[in-house]
Amino acid sequence: MITLPPGVRVLVWPAPVDFRRGMDSLAALVQVTLHLDPFAGDVFVFRSRRQDRVKLILYDGTGLILITKRLEDGRFKWPPVTDGVVRLSALQLSVLLSGLPWERLQVPPIPRPTVAC
Repeated sequence: MITLPPGVRVLVWPAPVDFRRGMDSLAALVQVTLHLDPFAGDVFVFRSRRQDRVKLILYDGTGLILITKRLEDGRFKWPPVTDGVVRLSALQLSVLLSGLPWERLQVPPIPRPTVAC
């Protein structure tokens, strides 16, 4: 399981990419197309056409990391793209990488403190 620090941005690329691309090519894609810095600590998620593979790139402060995962059974449940890149929370990314339907995730309501009178 991949654990991310709180507050990290997770950005899902809107369209499938050629999975022959390596980390440098994916980082260049982020820089040229999104005008974002792939070395800023954000996580960028890329999917294949077959929807059973995913690549992530992130910078950990010392170097660029490339993570690849292939599901042996089933497909990843990808979020719908509305206006370019999709943002996910760290928890949603963890569920997505497990191959589970991340959209069913429900955030529990925050209980209000009771004041005794």
